Amino acid sequence: MSETNTTRPVQFNSAKMSYEEFRELLIADYKLAVQSRFVSLLGRKEVLTGKAKFGIFGDGKELAQIALAKVFKPGDWRSGYYRDQTLAFALNISTVYHFFSQLYANPTIEADTSSAGRQMVAHFAMPLVDEEGEWIDQTQQYNTVSDISTTGGQMARILGLGLASKLYKDNPNLSHKKKFSKDGEEVVFCTIGNAATSEGVFWETVNAAGVKQIPVVISIWDDGYGISVPNEVQTTKGDISSVLRGFQRDEAGAGYEIFRVKGWDYAGLCEVYEKAAEFARTQHQPCIVHVTDITQPQGHSTSGSHERYKDQDRLNWETEFDCNQRMRDWLLESGLASDEELKEIESEMKDFVRQEQKRAWSDYRKTLQVDLDEGIALLEKLNHHAVELPLKTLLSLSDLSLKEVYVNIRRVIRDLRGIELEGKAELLAWYQEKQKVNHSRFNDKLFTDTKYSPLKVEKIDAAIDDNSPIVDGREVLNACFRANFERDARLIAFGEDVGKIGDVNQGFAGLQDEFGAQRIFDTGIRESAIIGKGLGLAIRGFRPIAEIQYLDYLIYAMPVLSDDLASLSYRTKGRQRAPLIVRTRGHRLEGIWHSGSPMSVLLGGLRGMHICVPRNMTQAAGMYNTLLNADEPALVVECLNGYRLKEKMPHNVGEFTVPIGKAELLREGSDITVVSYGSTLRIVQEAALELEKLGISIEIVDAQCLSPFDQDHLCKASLEKTNRLLIVDEDFPGGASSYILHEILEVQGGYYLLDSQPRTLTAKAHRPPYGSDGDYFTKPAVDDVVEATYKIMTDSRPNEYPPLFS
Repeated sequence: MSETNTTRPVQFNSAKMSYEEFRELLIADYKLAVQSRFVSLLGRKEVLTGKAKFGIFGDGKELAQIALAKVFKPGDWRSGYYRDQTLAFALNISTVYHFFSQLYANPTIEADTSSAGRQMVAHFAMPLVDEEGEWIDQTQQYNTVSDISTTGGQMARILGLGLASKLYKDNPNLSHKKKFSKDGEEVVFCTIGNAATSEGVFWETVNAAGVKQIPVVISIWDDGYGISVPNEVQTTKGDISSVLRGFQRDEAGAGYEIFRVKGWDYAGLCEVYEKAAEFARTQHQPCIVHVTDITQPQGHSTSGSHERYKDQDRLNWETEFDCNQRMRDWLLESGLASDEELKEIESEMKDFVRQEQKRAWSDYRKTLQVDLDEGIALLEKLNHHAVELPLKTLLSLSDLSLKEVYVNIRRVIRDLRGIELEGKAELLAWYQEKQKVNHSRFNDKLFTDTKYSPLKVEKIDAAIDDNSPIVDGREVLNACFRANFERDARLIAFGEDVGKIGDVNQGFAGLQDEFGAQRIFDTGIRESAIIGKGLGLAIRGFRPIAEIQYLDYLIYAMPVLSDDLASLSYRTKGRQRAPLIVRTRGHRLEGIWHSGSPMSVLLGGLRGMHICVPRNMTQAAGMYNTLLNADEPALVVECLNGYRLKEKMPHNVGEFTVPIGKAELLREGSDITVVSYGSTLRIVQEAALELEKLGISIEIVDAQCLSPFDQDHLCKASLEKTNRLLIVDEDFPGGASSYILHEILEVQGGYYLLDSQPRTLTAKAHRPPYGSDGDYFTKPAVDDVVEATYKIMTDSRPNEYPPLFS
C-alpha cells in the first residue's frame, strides 16, 4: 500500500510547462477551491433562511476533488455521491448556477440540468440520451451516472461501467462501440464516504471488482465520522485502508493497488491520483485511494450542527487542517502568490458565487411567477365572494411556491361548483392545461417513453403449427437466447451458475461454449453486485441479462433495483437510461425461503421497471424478444415449475414477440371472470374443469404483465359479459391481487359492471412451509379456486348454487 502523508515541493518539467504556467495552474486550482467553499457556505445560509428545503455540501473535500479532476478524461465515468460538488464544477458537470437551481428545486431541465428539480442538491447527472432516445457520444464528454442518496448505493454500478471498458478493449470489432468507448481506455472514478464503507454493497462491490479486475479508482473521503458516529464505531481498527490491506495485489495474485493520502496535501493528492489513474487506465486493474484527514467545516448537512458531537480539540484541529487554508498557507510560504493576490481571488469568488446564486433564485422565482400571475389574472375576472380570500392570499404571497398557487386555485374551483359565472370556463380551461404542465414538471418520465419503448414494439405471432416439435419449456428459452445472441453482439448474460452449467434450469445450457465466457459467465453469490453490473453495462451500450437465481433473492438486490435502476429515467427526466433485463424464476416451489411470490414488494419497489409474469416459457421467450428490441428496464419472472413442461417450439423462436402490458383471454366463459398469472394460472385452468361439473362457466384472463397492467382493458371487456370477478394469485393477502383489483375496478371502471362483490384468493399471510402439503395448505389449490368461485355464485344465485358448507 502506497502512503503519501506530507506536502513536499511540487516538481514540474520546465520543458513542458513554464514557471508562470505552473503558477497559474495552482492559482486556478485555489480559485476553484475557494469558489466551491463559498458555494457551501452560502448554500447553507439559503436553507437556514427558508429559501431551500435541505442542503448537503462538499466543503472540506475541495483539494482531493481538484486533484482527481486533473486525471479525469473525456469518456471516463464518475459514480459518486453528494459530496462531489468541487469535482462537478471542475469537470463542468455542474456550475454554480445549476447547483443553486437544484438547491431551490427549479423544475426546469435548463436550470437544474441534473434532475429538473427532482433530486436534492449535489446529485449530479449528465445527459446520456437525447430527446429522441438516441445515445449521446459518451467518448466526448465527462460522464456521470445520476447520483442517489442511498448510502453506498453508487458502488454496485461501477462493476458494469468498468467491465464495459474491458469488454470494449478485448473486442475491438464491436460494431456499436463508437459512441461508448475509445478502445476500452476509460476509467471509472467512484467516490464514497468513510462511513458508507460499512455498507454491505461496498464489500460486495469491492470483492467483485477485484475478481473481475475492473478499471476503477475508488476514492474514500474520510472525515472521521458518519454524521455523529466516529470511525472507531464504524470500522474495525477505525481505519478502512488498514482493513482493506488483504485486497492489496501482491505475488499471491491480482488485487487492488491501495493508496493513502491526506486530504490537505495538495502535492501528494496530485501525485497519488496521477499514479492511480494511470494504473487503472493502462493495466485495467482497480485502485483504492483512502483520503484521510478530511475536514467537514459545516458538519454533515443543514439538519444539524457538528458542534454537538465534536469536542473543542477536534474543532480546533479541523480549523488548522482545513484543506483550503493549508493550500493558502503553502502558496504564501512557497512564494507562489501574495496575500493581496489571494484576498483578491477570495473576494472575486465570493462575489461570483453570490451573483450566480441570485441569478438562480431569480430564475426560479420567474418560473413560479408565471403561474402566479396567470392565476391572479384569471381570479380577478371572477365577480364572486368565494374568490376574495384566495385572491388576497395570492396577492400577498411572500414565500412563493406552486403549491400555494394551486391550493388557492383549486379552492376557488370547489367553491364555485354548480355556479354559472363569467370567467369560470376560462379558469377551468387554464387549470386543465396547467395540469399537463405540472405533470411534465413533476410526474413524467417514469419510463423513457421514446420510440424504443417496449410498448411500441411490433407484435409478431409465434409461428406454431402441427409440425412444430414438442420440447421441454427450457428448450424454447434456450433456443430464444441462442437466436438473440447470434443476432446481437451487445448481448451479455451472467449470474450465479449461468455460465458453465447454463443456469440451474438449463436456459443457457451450452451457450457459453458457443459465445464465449466474456458474453455468458458466472458470478459469485452477490445479488446487489449482479444488478449493479447489469445497470452499468446497460448504460454503456450493452444489452445485459442479469440473472437472480430465485425470485426471493431479489430482496437482497432491492436497494440497487429500486433506488437506482427503477428510478433512473424519472430522476433524470428521461436523460439517462439502463435497458437492463433482470431474469429470475419463482412460484410454487415449496419452502419458506423459496416460495417465490413477493409480487407486492416488487410492485411497490420497482416503479419504473416493467414486471412480466409469463405463464410458460414460450410466453417468456416472446417477452424477451420484445424487451431486447426496446430501451427500458424489466423484470421477467419465469415459472419455476414450468421448465420441463412440454411446449411447441415456434419456428421463429428468436423473432416472435409478446406485447408488454397486454393481457390475454385464455378461456371464454359466461359466469365469472377469473384473472391470474404465472404458475397459479394453471391451477385456475384445472379448476375450470371441476367448475364445469358444477355448472359454472369461468372466463380466464392471463394478466401476463403486472406493470403495466392490461392496457387494452381486456378485464373490463370480460366483466361486461360476466359481471363477476375473482382474482387468484399466490402473493400475500392484500398484495398483487389487491393491485389488480384496483386496476380493474378503479382504473378500468369495472366497478360499475359488477353484480356481486369481487373477491381475491391469495396465499396465506405466512410463507409456505416445506413440502407439498405445506404448499397445498398455504397457496391457492384447485379446491380453493373451485370453492371461492362457487361462493361467488352462491352469493348471487343461492337457490341455484346452495352453500357448500351448511
